[in-house]
Amino acid sequence: MLRTLRKAEYAELMILFFIQAAAMAIWFVPLGTILDASGLHAIKAYAYAANALAAFISPLIFGAMADRHVPPARVLRWLAFVTAVTTAIASTAIRLHWNPWLILLIIQLFYLSYAPMFSISTALVLARLEDANKEFGPVRALATLGWMCGAVLVGVLSLDRSPYAEYLGAAIWLLLGLFTYYLPTLEVPSSAEHLSWHERLGLDALALLKDRDTRVVFIASTLFNIPICAFYPYAPTHLHDLGFVHTSAWMCFAQATELVAMLSLAWLLAHWRLKWIFACGLVFGVLRFALSAVNTNYSLLFGVALHGASFVLVFITAQIYLNQRIDPAWRTRAQALLTLMNTGVGNLIGYLGVGWWFGACTTATHTNWTTFWGALSASVALVLVYFLWAYRGQSFHFTQTGKVIAASQV
Repeated sequence: MLRTLRKAEYAELMILFFIQAAAMAIWFVPLGTILDASGLHAIKAYAYAANALAAFISPLIFGAMADRHVPPARVLRWLAFVTAVTTAIASTAIRLHWNPWLILLIIQLFYLSYAPMFSISTALVLARLEDANKEFGPVRALATLGWMCGAVLVGVLSLDRSPYAEYLGAAIWLLLGLFTYYLPTLEVPSSAEHLSWHERLGLDALALLKDRDTRVVFIASTLFNIPICAFYPYAPTHLHDLGFVHTSAWMCFAQATELVAMLSLAWLLAHWRLKWIFACGLVFGVLRFALSAVNTNYSLLFGVALHGASFVLVFITAQIYLNQRIDPAWRTRAQALLTLMNTGVGNLIGYLGVGWWFGACTTATHTNWTTFWGALSASVALVLVYFLWAYRGQSFHFTQTGKVIAASQV
């Protein structure tokens, strides 16, 4: 279908995304139910929020490293090996019932190596594509497929509530690290003698926010990320309450629509402005939570399914938006800043805030799922209103020197 790269090169990029997403799913999808089954419900919100804390620290630092000092594939390799080790230790700690706060500390260490990995992979892949609008969707779809396979594997092996699932995840992180030896390196500057600490820490990426529309995209995606933090901690719990078993496998309904949206992205980018693709994703987000609020088996499954399409049209569109307008010298830092805003700011507020909201909607014997999901639907509607009001559609290009120059309307 796509001919700008050799088939072997496409295969490398697809395998990279597939392996990494499979490992991410094996950790992330069953984590909430594993903590519940191990009597660690009290730290569940904090365990998810640990990802947000890590996103404030490591993505920009490692993004700056990959832009300026060390080839991205090598940075990814180190991170994958460290993540494999911390995943195995966290699984052991949960299985042996270590002190809950020590388990939380180990999970935090895991997230420090985990947080920057997908932004680095994304930047590495985008750097090797000739036309990201046409090519990124099909390549990125393999990450969706990998996530589905990881989640289904957890369900098939009946590991939804078992810490042994994370040993499997550790093995796949190790496989990812080994696979990076087959990836070509990208050129980086040979010296960093004249860089300030501000630049070494990647904080110069904040200059990207000088453009109004870019700020709006960052803010809207971050605000949208807050309510969707409810998805993986609480959608499996809702499924379980309605009588579903193998909840990790049922959650793959989200990846089914994500895959369709990913494969449709090239057509959408060719025929729609980025503004309307992004807005459509927010509309799907409103519907996704509204359907869950209906609190029936079918409505919840439809809501879960819409999550995937909404995710693609908001977050993947934001990644492509940056790739189109940022000089290649900034590519990893730009994606890392997006990770910091979404996974850092959005997740920290989201996991803690949604955790509090879940507690407010829950008694000793019952959760008011209609109120819980309904409020989240209303919050996404407010994000949609903000985006449509604030986004002007004036494109720009951010140069290697940090200068903003005007381009066309998007």
